[in-house]
Amino acid sequence: MLSVNILRALRACSVPQSFTILQLRHAAGLAVSSGGGGREKQLTLHAVRRSFPMLHQMQSHCPSTRCLSTPPHSSEGNLIYTGSLGTAVRGVKFFSYSTSGASLFLMPQILLKTGLGVQSFALQAAFCGVIGVFTFLTPVLLHLITKGYVIRLYHNPDRDTYTAITYSVFLTETKWEFHQSQVRIPAVSKMFTTFYADKVGLLVNPDLFPIPHDYNHLMGYDKPFSFSTDDMDQSEKS
Repeated sequence: MLSVNILRALRACSVPQSFTILQLRHAAGLAVSSGGGGREKQLTLHAVRRSFPMLHQMQSHCPSTRCLSTPPHSSEGNLIYTGSLGTAVRGVKFFSYSTSGASLFLMPQILLKTGLGVQSFALQAAFCGVIGVFTFLTPVLLHLITKGYVIRLYHNPDRDTYTAITYSVFLTETKWEFHQSQVRIPAVSKMFTTFYADKVGLLVNPDLFPIPHDYNHLMGYDKPFSFSTDDMDQSEKS
């Protein structure tokens, strides 16, 4: 049992390279050979520790497992939100731009090889109109729908400002900085807008906030309110 305990203690921590297999076997053999009473086992264990002092050091150097999670910090502040569809939005827009570019490249060749280039202007306009709808309208609609999707949201608690990261029309990251007082909730809920930052509509998923209080503070739900007529008149004027 003593040798098993020694081997378990060695497995719990990484053994240094200087502690060779022969030394380990020697320690285990020394422990097995002392099959007498309890005092002989204590003396044998004491001898093993004196011969191999790193056994005692490794046990004291093995820290208990702890899970410490701290929010990532950057120059914009603390990262409080990460959109789950950021990669999908970028991939769909890139695919749409690729197909539109391929259509523009193949359109002149199709007009020449099919003979549409030498026929009436009305037929050419109709053909180019149909191709143009799929070439230009689809990327424009995708951008209008996804331009407000927030892929990351940072909060600076010192100034109570936010930095929202979205994708631009060229698939580059765009920063929108605003103060919490500039956040405005639309009177009628919209499908692609959760709140307005000044005049910019942004879309977030409340379920993806690791800390619900961050979402409540962003939307202003943690502010005190009253039902006095003065406050209602002031909100209507603003």
